[in-house]
Amino acid sequence: MFRFWFIAGLFSVVLLSEPVHSRADPNSPETTFSQKHSSEQRKAVSFDTYILGPGDSLDIELLDLPELSGRFSIGPDGTIYLPRLRALYVEGLTIEELRIFLTQNFRKYVLDPEIYIRPIRYRPVRVYVGGEVKRPGYYTISGVQGFFEELANTQSAKIIEPGLSPSAQLAQPTMTGIPTEGMAGSQSTSISGGSSSNTLFPTVFDAIRAAQGVTPFTDLTKVQVTRRLPSGSGGGRIRTNLNFLALITSGDESQNIRLFDGDVLTVAKSPVVMREQLLKAGQTNLTRQFMQVYVSGRVRNPGVVTLPQGSSLVQAIDLAGGTKLLHGNVEFIRFTREGTIDRRVFKFRSDAPADDYRNPVLMAGDVVRLRESIASAGIEVLNEITAPAVGLYSIYSIYRDIQP
Repeated sequence: MFRFWFIAGLFSVVLLSEPVHSRADPNSPETTFSQKHSSEQRKAVSFDTYILGPGDSLDIELLDLPELSGRFSIGPDGTIYLPRLRALYVEGLTIEELRIFLTQNFRKYVLDPEIYIRPIRYRPVRVYVGGEVKRPGYYTISGVQGFFEELANTQSAKIIEPGLSPSAQLAQPTMTGIPTEGMAGSQSTSISGGSSSNTLFPTVFDAIRAAQGVTPFTDLTKVQVTRRLPSGSGGGRIRTNLNFLALITSGDESQNIRLFDGDVLTVAKSPVVMREQLLKAGQTNLTRQFMQVYVSGRVRNPGVVTLPQGSSLVQAIDLAGGTKLLHGNVEFIRFTREGTIDRRVFKFRSDAPADDYRNPVLMAGDVVRLRESIASAGIEVLNEITAPAVGLYSIYSIYRDIQP
């Protein structure tokens, strides 16, 4: 009996002395996090995505050499001016490529130089938005540009603290290489902020919003982003295709990638009206919630009508007070982006389904005119003919009444 209790007690001691972490679930978030990201891995920040250009500012440190260290900006010509080295052309390099380049150049003056580079201000992102958006063109999109930090022995300056490396902040789908291609100029517009105005860098959402949103023919399932490669990687461009509609419908943030300076965003055009997509986009701040069209002719309140995105011709006529008793056909006019005019004349049907030929989904600037009928036109002509005679008779009656 004594031997039994001695063995049982020894077994309990062994169990209690077992390390707690060995019993942890290997699939738990804590275990996975510690296995994937060690302390040494977190110290190694790789700046291998962001391409430097005019307007960027960098904190360059040569270890134990403060006289050669400091904060430097890249000028409009793509050069940076450094002590000893003077002007160096650095546009098109990544931060890691710049570190290697400076290390090679400083070896003339420093034995085994150790260089550390930290971006402190990023230039505004200028992108081209083309395809089926309301206002294609070049846009300079600025999110939060930085925050105030006290500089040593200087006044406060507004700078950017990136936190994570640019490569870590961009979760983009797989891209395939394509040859370098030029891009024609277009109208330039500047905005500040957007859906990501509380984040450091703009995204695809911001670019589409800057271009004033979508049209009824925009196909958000086919959005293409073209990006230039660093010169150290051979130059050229890479391209990726996005299903941006998934962000609006299911909140898939992986399709809302971060944009870099010089990116080209192209939105596909659908051959049919994407009314459901337009209604979804109208419920967000991606596009304007309301639009204005012009309704005239045989309606009760002709003029400019404001109605929600995705509305149809019948709804516009209803908002204009409805039709008058006598009216003719409907004349619909739309000025297309290709420089042509979409003109239709058809019989008005209040029960026509949306996106039917006789009840098109409207775009901002459309013109809807309810024509006169034969009867209403005849009455109008009769009024024009009889109006002068009635006026003369009224003058004669007044003259006769004032005679003594």
